[in-house]
Amino acid sequence: MSNPLDTKIISRLAEILDKTNLTELEYEDESCRISLSRNPVGATATAYVPAQPALAPSPAPTAAPQAPAETAQSSADEDYTNSPNAVKSPMVGVVYLSADPKTANYVKPGDNVVEGDTVCLVEAMKTFNPVKAHKSGKVTKILVESGDPVEYGEPLIVIE
Repeated sequence: MSNPLDTKIISRLAEILDKTNLTELEYEDESCRISLSRNPVGATATAYVPAQPALAPSPAPTAAPQAPAETAQSSADEDYTNSPNAVKSPMVGVVYLSADPKTANYVKPGDNVVEGDTVCLVEAMKTFNPVKAHKSGKVTKILVESGDPVEYGEPLIVIE
């Protein structure tokens, strides 16, 4: 019998937990449920492997709220939460900067975009939702990395 837990998934979840300063993160699929939580000493992991497969599709993992100033760049960066130049996440989910890992990002710093251009995707409930530029201009910063969990209203990209 093979090990039902994929250690790459656990490592990636632990990396997301550490990178985003979240206190708790859960992941579930047909074969297992993984819950990671941070305590004052460090992170702990608990995995549950059900005896039978789940009867209904499980929801996408959700992330606990994070500090608004956390970005992919550094915490010293400007806070774009209230900036009219920031393209913000329309929902809680996972952001992707390209359609798939083998294609180029939709945009990169220095690119000019037109209002309505797709600048990234947010995956929620196993559905990829395009995020559009809210105005025309030049992309000056990308505040997230592909695979990052994002909150509703979180700044993703800056267009000036």
